[in-house]
Amino acid sequence: MNLKKLTNAVRYIAAPVLVLLLSTISFAAETSGHGIDGSNLSLYWVIPFAGILLSIALFPLFAEDFWHDHFGKISAVWAFSLLIPMVITFGFNAALYEVLHAYLLEYFPFIILLLALFTVSGGVRIKGYLQGTPEVNTGLLLLGTILASWMGTTGAAMLLIRPMLRANAWREKKVHMVVFFIFLVANVGGSLTPLGDPPLFLGFLQGVDFFWTTTHLFWEMAFVAAILLALYYFWDKALYKKETNKQPQNPGDQPLGIEGGFNLLLLLGVVVAVLFSGLVHLGEFEVYHVHVTYENLIRDLALLFLAWASWHFTSKESRAANGFNWFPIQEVGKLFAGIFITIIAPIAMLKAANNGQGALQFVNNAVFAENGDPVNEMFFWITGLLSAFLDNAPTYLVFFNAAGGSAEVLMNQMTQTLVAISSGAVFFGALTYIGNAPNFMVKSIAEQSGVKMPSFGAYMLWSFGILVPIYLIVTFLFI
Repeated sequence: MNLKKLTNAVRYIAAPVLVLLLSTISFAAETSGHGIDGSNLSLYWVIPFAGILLSIALFPLFAEDFWHDHFGKISAVWAFSLLIPMVITFGFNAALYEVLHAYLLEYFPFIILLLALFTVSGGVRIKGYLQGTPEVNTGLLLLGTILASWMGTTGAAMLLIRPMLRANAWREKKVHMVVFFIFLVANVGGSLTPLGDPPLFLGFLQGVDFFWTTTHLFWEMAFVAAILLALYYFWDKALYKKETNKQPQNPGDQPLGIEGGFNLLLLLGVVVAVLFSGLVHLGEFEVYHVHVTYENLIRDLALLFLAWASWHFTSKESRAANGFNWFPIQEVGKLFAGIFITIIAPIAMLKAANNGQGALQFVNNAVFAENGDPVNEMFFWITGLLSAFLDNAPTYLVFFNAAGGSAEVLMNQMTQTLVAISSGAVFFGALTYIGNAPNFMVKSIAEQSGVKMPSFGAYMLWSFGILVPIYLIVTFLFI
């Protein structure tokens, strides 16, 4: 085992995990308030979040080497550019509460789940010869789209991106493959169950039936997936015919098979751990007025154990042959550590808007007609566009509560509103690299495999050009 690499991979997670483990002892501090009041925030408070987005978009274009070496530090600078004014304006106690709330309830569970899925999925290696033909590639995308709802978009993406890249290593044009992979496997495919994408899991915790999205989002997901798969197939076929590289011949000495198959059982363990935290209620404890549940703590410990088991028992030779390394999870961990801080202000402002207050009041006004009826089309687009840039989980909750917050009412009397919120939160994650966590991880793995991926802005030209017209049709047909 290369302990140095392992240490470098987990050092940005170790401290948060330690805090989480020690947090069984509640703080006894007193505070005058439990957070910041979003109604008092001006649009200037969004600048740190905009800054980290622009850094992700521009630094790789104009200072690629500097960004590669220092993106974690840049993320931290933007985080502190929000924290320091927050402490000065609202006091240390309120700022501490917001940070603990963001990290204990959102960032730590988020990064621990990603770490588990990344480590376990990276231990599964598909052996044998796969031809990088349009038919095989489309089949892999279809398989990933189906799997995403049952093992999570991250699990499906990490399981299949490396085999797809290896099958097409000889191809000259590969960017479109990765882009459509992000669209389908890392996002749209996770629409059908709470296991697929975090916002749907939050809906499940709020009382939405487990199979509600399976039945009510099926045709929307199938429609989007069918168009994307067909578009990909004809696009790939056209490029395939223009290839100047020679396709390698099947060596015929190694049949298709799976190495490290016990990791599939560990993936099942990840699913069980996530479901456990949603179905079992064991009580809670406080960390500086932040309520942490025991079932979530048990889930996170179980996920860490599964990640350790996968790393310890999977052959290092097999991982090396699979192209596994820790950089993608490091990149996600560092960048999102800053993002989860800088979105504190925008999320607080959106919550205030639900009460008709604050600088973002116009957002809430846009999703309701003058008579108080929900405008489902606006719920779809505003939830979606904000989910593309903010964390889609809290964004989903904001609009879930804006629509009344009653799962029973939303599932029955306001079915289309919940369809709009749910599909928007999932579908639009494909619009940016930060819209869903596996997007960045897929991008990183592709770049390590030699694929020159588009920049943050260039990727948005792809996503907006392809997805927005499809989502307009979805709005007309389904919302």
